[in-house]
Amino acid sequence: MRTAYRDHLDAFSRDLQRMSDTVRAIMKHASTAVLEASLDDAEAALTAADSLKEIRDRCERRSMQLLALENPVASELRQIFTSIYIVEDFNRMGALAKHIANTARLRHPDPVVPLDGPGASLRESIVEFAGRTGTMGELIHDQLISPDADLALEMNELDDAVDDTHKQLLTTLTSREWEGPNRLAVDLALIARFYERYADHCVNVAARIVFLVTGLTPENYIESKDSDGQDVEMDERFQELERYFAED
Repeated sequence: MRTAYRDHLDAFSRDLQRMSDTVRAIMKHASTAVLEASLDDAEAALTAADSLKEIRDRCERRSMQLLALENPVASELRQIFTSIYIVEDFNRMGALAKHIANTARLRHPDPVVPLDGPGASLRESIVEFAGRTGTMGELIHDQLISPDADLALEMNELDDAVDDTHKQLLTTLTSREWEGPNRLAVDLALIARFYERYADHCVNVAARIVFLVTGLTPENYIESKDSDGQDVEMDERFQELERYFAED
């Protein structure tokens, strides 16, 4: 019975990896659609987004089966509930990437981010959004395969960079010097918001992984590391004192 249970748990983990790969593909196509006015990429993103529901439904069935089949031990319960939350984060990430792709399709054949004129200066911000969220997606992919609490915490630094870019873009769009049309300002503000929320969900997934590995929230895990570091430092000082008095 335990062998069958582990098989179900491993299948659940593989579905999480599939969701992660699918979400990354959706966002990659969506970013290309926005930056290159590519209708093919917009359609590819929307098609991939439709497949997320099937994986999500399968994950929900698996989670119910895993909870009902046998009394799971604490580590298994942690894995199941962590996975359930991650599934919901992936679902929202897919929806946010889909919104970006929809914007590109709506404006086609015109580019969402103009190559010249008002708004062209903000193109680099969208490139930064695409690059950083892509890196965050890769980090999640790696963490699902080989969880590491310390590496998962690096997601916060990437998210801070996304937040900074988001603030800079909004500052430009709401300044008196902005000369672009209102429609362009709204499009860019919404796209920036979609990227920013996508990054937030990446942070959520990283936090789930920290909990999966340690049983602690990221904040408590950082505090425990700081405390352990202080204890090690104190032990080293006592050892130095012991050596000093031993020599006397």
